[in-house]
Amino acid sequence: MIDRPLRLPNGARLENRIVKSAMSEALADARNDPTEGMLALYKRWGQSGAALLITGNTPVDRNHLEHAANVVLDERSDPEKTRRLAAAAKSGGALALVQIAHSGRQTPEALNDRPLSISDTALELPGYGAPRMASEDELQAIILRFATAARLARTAGFDGVEVHGAHGYLLSSALSPRINTRKDRWGGSLVNRSRLLREVIRAVRAAGGADFVVAAKLNSSDFQKGGFTPEESIETARMLEREGVDFLEISGGTFETPVAYQHKAGKPSTAAREAYFLDYARDIKKALGIPVMVTGGFRSAAVMRQALSEDATDLIGMGRPFILDPAFPRKLLAGDIAAAPAPERDFPPAEALPRGAVLNWFCHQLALQGTEGKAEAGLPITTGHERYLGRIASSTARLLAARAAASC
Repeated sequence: MIDRPLRLPNGARLENRIVKSAMSEALADARNDPTEGMLALYKRWGQSGAALLITGNTPVDRNHLEHAANVVLDERSDPEKTRRLAAAAKSGGALALVQIAHSGRQTPEALNDRPLSISDTALELPGYGAPRMASEDELQAIILRFATAARLARTAGFDGVEVHGAHGYLLSSALSPRINTRKDRWGGSLVNRSRLLREVIRAVRAAGGADFVVAAKLNSSDFQKGGFTPEESIETARMLEREGVDFLEISGGTFETPVAYQHKAGKPSTAAREAYFLDYARDIKKALGIPVMVTGGFRSAAVMRQALSEDATDLIGMGRPFILDPAFPRKLLAGDIAAAPAPERDFPPAEALPRGAVLNWFCHQLALQGTEGKAEAGLPITTGHERYLGRIASSTARLLAARAAASC
């Protein structure tokens, strides 16, 4: 079933079920536009055989970045480079979406020490400033920024956008009763807590048009006490379907509980262990009539086929395998390989490594793909981790210098 096409509600056709899910490529220049290396990488991904590519986390507000080297999509973005990014991603026949997001309280303190958030509840991690509760006018301005990004994406030639409502970013934090402590129409009941996400979806649909793909990424759970629950996720998914979403991507966790980026040593032997959120997605899919996509952990073709045949998901989202071998989907679809690259299975247990080491190792490999044109799979984990931390520091310094120069 992996090679079967899928028709989305808006009429768009996916040629197979493999999707490059969003990753934080962090390959932008000092103006937060795509670099030549990033364009070359997307061209390789575009010719990979995947049916759909979703770009990395693309903030709609350059004052609320997830990483200093994020590509931003707003009125200050270079339209020609944005157009070239869309063309590169679509060069092999795949559809291409921009994942649009607002980092909210998960904006690094070095970039913004007083970020806007749904409330003033601070992130329980070092390196993040005290957030400020957004006003009514500021929330309306944020909704407009998402709509503007959708319009710019369509103008550039992208087939649609994915609205990032997961992983603790602004729209995700609004859903959480633990974080969203507001007493106005944006807080309290689930209807109120989901209002910001729903109004963003509505504005994005109006800006993109009926034939524009509008997807949403939603947590199955925050995996935090007092946070967004699986039951609330199902109800929110129903609301998003009523708003006209074309498909829903299921993930989970936040920066504080990074379940989506989990690492477990050893070789998983079951679908439940290989695909992190499959059971949650199965329950959500039963409640919906639109396609569902699961991202996180898929590697073997057998598990992908099982998930599709059991109607647990409609689309197979993968990220890390595209870093190690940008051409793996074509090989998998042809039967030349039985599984996507999974070097993490040979890594030491997470508890034996520095916090975030495996994720940072992959981020460094991604950076190498965008700068050198190839990964370095044999690089020790801690070395890749340390080099990526150095890259973050360098990117941050570069961006702050560019901001200072622009203000002079």
